[in-house]
Amino acid sequence: MAIYKRILLKLSGESLAGKSGQGLDTGVLASYATQIKAVAESGVQIGIVIGGGNIFRGLSGVNKGFDRVKGDQMGMLATVINSLALCSALESEGAKVRLLTSIKMAPVGELYTKTRALELMEAGYIVIIGGGTGNPFFSTDSASALRGVEIEADVLLKGTRVDGVYTADPEKDPTATKFSDITFDEVYRRGLKVMDLTAFTLCKENNLPIIVFDMDTPGNLSKVIAGETIGTTVKNG
Repeated sequence: MAIYKRILLKLSGESLAGKSGQGLDTGVLASYATQIKAVAESGVQIGIVIGGGNIFRGLSGVNKGFDRVKGDQMGMLATVINSLALCSALESEGAKVRLLTSIKMAPVGELYTKTRALELMEAGYIVIIGGGTGNPFFSTDSASALRGVEIEADVLLKGTRVDGVYTADPEKDPTATKFSDITFDEVYRRGLKVMDLTAFTLCKENNLPIIVFDMDTPGNLSKVIAGETIGTTVKNG
């Protein structure tokens, strides 16, 4: 039984690459599509924002001589490629899905507006929002926080390859322990990395809770939606 009416799901581009670390893994795409379709069929309205790090990351381009604005624009295009890939995977599963883009890219996708996104969700469509915020200097974390607040999502789900937020990097510190829940203020105080500061502050100020969980384990998305203690919940105290 779903405890949320509407969610914003943030997926990392790196996750779509699978073990190769770059490009697109069709197995991962199929797994994600199956999980997302199952949640949509339970009646939950779904908005999705995807990163582009498996193809191109704007900041990495700066270190190679790219202008920051052009680098970020290339990163936006990378997110649209990933969005198209997931859109295709969902369609292959028989799901109803539409791609909206934050910059004009017809016929690739319809221009995003809050009104259009909500119309589609109310009609039962999964809505993927590509192109980041449409502006340079903002990450897809920021885009997911912004879109989550705009569409009045009940929660922002950050699906990653890790199973939550830890006291330290568990790969470097074997004594690191996982939080089942933590406040925004404590994350600030401890200096933990959940999302970039712009995105994190946007969620905190608009009271949008974040759940960080392992999307690569099949069934986890449905468990989160059902309210099971999966991953780490970050919320206001």
